[in-house]
Amino acid sequence: MKFRPLHDRVVVKRIDAEEKTAGGIIIPDTAKEKPQQGEVVAVGAGARGEDGKVVALDVKPGDRVLFGKWSGTEVKIDGEDLLIMKESDIIGVFA
Repeated sequence: MKFRPLHDRVVVKRIDAEEKTAGGIIIPDTAKEKPQQGEVVAVGAGARGEDGKVVALDVKPGDRVLFGKWSGTEVKIDGEDLLIMKESDIIGVFA
């Protein structure tokens, strides 16, 4: 991918939700919600602090993250559906 986000922005690829529930019920496409988990594809250099220095981001490419339902802006880059969001929209990183 030839795209580099600026500042504290992060590019995330959604991870598809499960097709079945734990009890084995198949969820139809019309009832599925957008997944709130994704994999970080690219990160910006970081945000500028009050002192003017760049503060590096905590997430890095390859991290699996959890984000809010309405977080980010949906974009299509190289034919792939991705989200661009600020690092502050990310709730946490899976270990």
